[in-house]
Amino acid sequence: MTQSSIANQKPKIENPKSKDFLFLHTRDLPYFRALLRAVESRFYQDLELPSPTLDVGCGDGHFAQLTFDRRLEVGLDPWTGPLHEAGTRGVYEVLTEADGANMPYPNAYFGSALSNSVLEHIPHLDAVLVETARVLKPGAPFVFCVPNHNFLPNLSVARFFDAIGLKPLARAYRAFFNKISRHVTCEDAPAWTTRLEKAGFRVEKYWHYFSPAALATLEWGHYFGLPSLIIHFFTRKWHLTHARWNFAPIMALIRKHYEEPVPQEKGAYTFYVARRM
Repeated sequence: MTQSSIANQKPKIENPKSKDFLFLHTRDLPYFRALLRAVESRFYQDLELPSPTLDVGCGDGHFAQLTFDRRLEVGLDPWTGPLHEAGTRGVYEVLTEADGANMPYPNAYFGSALSNSVLEHIPHLDAVLVETARVLKPGAPFVFCVPNHNFLPNLSVARFFDAIGLKPLARAYRAFFNKISRHVTCEDAPAWTTRLEKAGFRVEKYWHYFSPAALATLEWGHYFGLPSLIIHFFTRKWHLTHARWNFAPIMALIRKHYEEPVPQEKGAYTFYVARRM
């Protein structure tokens, strides 16, 4: 399959309104993170993930808890704190504290794997991909999403500096925002396809999502979300109440981005459906 034919395949979302993922994420997270996670939750609704399923970099389990209607068999993460929180959610059968490049599971053990907004943070990415391929059965799907080559060019503040000729400031801002986002890798689809093929996968389809306008909402949310950060510092919660009325104004502003059609040609993130060869 050619790169262009892969990219033109749209994700199927049979009933995207069966759950209001935007509200579910917004009541628990700062709105800018909630918007991105809500968009991604929708993509999984028509994907088949045969058991047993491995969640690579499961974190605190919040995303899986809201996204899936069944318990996943294994959540794997190298950090103790988030795993303990994941254990309180009841969304995984087993939680494993381990590095993604050294999984304590036999060859061809899992029927599917996912990794949601994790791989971009991993310095030893290729080793993790190879190890993920090792523990998957031949033909098993591996689905994941990552920021892509459009992420840094689309940042609104940097684009403003570019427009007025302050390119050194634009470069500095992009480096700053990439650092606070903890991104190690923001690559395009051909680069990811090469990585995946070397690790033992073939790319079945992918699509870009999250338009420049949606990314600006996420970008500025880091600054406008300061009140939520203060609340979280004192209460360990992002919001004082989970009542729907508390989120009505912000959801009215961001819902148009949640409902954006896909694919987005200039989308800053890419969702991949790969398969173990």
